[in-house]
Amino acid sequence: MDKIKLFAPATVANLSCGFDVLGCCLDGVGDEMIISKNSDQKLRITKITGQDLPLNIEENVAGVSAKAMLTELDEKQGFNIEIKKNIKAGSGIGSSAASAAGTVFGINKLLGEPFSANELIKFAMEGERLASGNAHADNVAPALLGDFSLVKSYDPLEIISLPSLPELRMLILHPLIELKTRDSRSVIRHNVELTKAISQWGNLAALVSALYTQDYELLGRSLKDEIIEPVRSILIPYFDELKDLAAKNGALGFGISGSGPSVFAMCKGDAVAEKVKAEFQEFYQDKNIDFDLHLSKINPEGIKILN
Repeated sequence: MDKIKLFAPATVANLSCGFDVLGCCLDGVGDEMIISKNSDQKLRITKITGQDLPLNIEENVAGVSAKAMLTELDEKQGFNIEIKKNIKAGSGIGSSAASAAGTVFGINKLLGEPFSANELIKFAMEGERLASGNAHADNVAPALLGDFSLVKSYDPLEIISLPSLPELRMLILHPLIELKTRDSRSVIRHNVELTKAISQWGNLAALVSALYTQDYELLGRSLKDEIIEPVRSILIPYFDELKDLAAKNGALGFGISGSGPSVFAMCKGDAVAEKVKAEFQEFYQDKNIDFDLHLSKINPEGIKILN
């Protein structure tokens, strides 16, 4: 195989109680990529559509991730990378992760899969380091593995795949403002009160339990953020009003998607998700704020090969 076409999915990181350690994979929202071998031993990004992003390998998350992987393999084969960006940069649903994870997945396939999906995560994290200054895995892991991913440890890197629930739906509201991850990280406090930390640990443990026991009600009660949301939510237009709307219309929980400005409402079933979607849409239209809305199941596969 000399060429591969991929769907690289959007992801939701943190999920309220799991800052930098928890994420899930979306379905139907993502980038498309074409990766092909070339004959001149060069790594190139030949085309990007949909977003104004650098083609320079050293300045693009796809190039940095691919280079890290090829360096470890001492591989001389060259590759051309084309990216159709459907995920807006700075949207909070894993735009950089999709490019980074999709690239290492595709090159790995074309090389005969020298690495497992889990082993690819560390290379994709180098793209995240370029994008945000921090090599976090809570977007790239679910993009590569599907469903939910938990980062047990960064040193050494250890990722645990978690199951999903069949009726889970993720509604993503993206206010059309760009909020860079670097800027969103700058407002986070580095010292945390012990009582808040204990509450956060309990919520994260309960969320993991809820996924294994298929307890939707417990899952909803676990989607609480004592640490990050209070400081980041002020950067998102009408965050508190949206949170109230989600609760009043039956959502399991509501929170910031990644670093924002996107927010998510996690719902049980299509009917509740559609109701919350209609309420969000009407609310933001009344406020004259431009936005995108995405309604998605949880993607169990992660990156998909397209025909």
